Amino acid sequence: MAVQRDPAAKRGHSMRATLKTAAKQLGLELSDTQLDQLLAYLALLQKWNKVYNLTAVRDLAQMLSHHLIDSLSVIAPLQRHGAPARLMDVGAGGGLPGVVIAICCPDTDVSCVDAVAKKATFIQQVAAELRLRNLHGVHSRVEQLSVEPFGVITSRAFASLVDFTTLTREHLATGAVWMAMKGQHPADEIAALPTDVDVFHVEQLTVPGLDAQRCIVWMRPR
Repeated sequence: MAVQRDPAAKRGHSMRATLKTAAKQLGLELSDTQLDQLLAYLALLQKWNKVYNLTAVRDLAQMLSHHLIDSLSVIAPLQRHGAPARLMDVGAGGGLPGVVIAICCPDTDVSCVDAVAKKATFIQQVAAELRLRNLHGVHSRVEQLSVEPFGVITSRAFASLVDFTTLTREHLATGAVWMAMKGQHPADEIAALPTDVDVFHVEQLTVPGLDAQRCIVWMRPR
């Protein structure tokens, strides 16, 4: 008689396989520990989302593609640029891409900043449960922060490029850059930037399993 696999275990195995395949397609060699941490983070995101409304996406498979793998797509570009000692994710919400960066780049200290206390609390919970000593949830408006400067400041669906660069400029270290995650090429937003912001690269991304336009807008102060 055939043994029936537990549906939850079967789904978990399938999601792990999907995640591992997507990571390889993105040029990433993730360890078993990192895969475990990413999936544990996803489970926490789904669990806390029921109370804290961290994301409008409720389906776990969609969370995997639209959030986790989407955020994974910036890891290789970040590593090519040179993963910084300190990175800030502004308007981090549920920790995308900040938590993913903290898991995949363990030598980078990641601060996820959000003006909503419960979202910063969630990040702290993720850091504690996954034992990510390089991850911090910070409850603050970014313009009110008083911290050491960062080598990279990133955002995902946080604000326009003008607002993003204006609000965070004081937190850039010397030689640091902005890494803004966007959907389609934001030509109008780029055109609206002040002359003292240099857009030195718009990098098109292909996200496995996601039929949508994605890009990174790389910027630095002139």
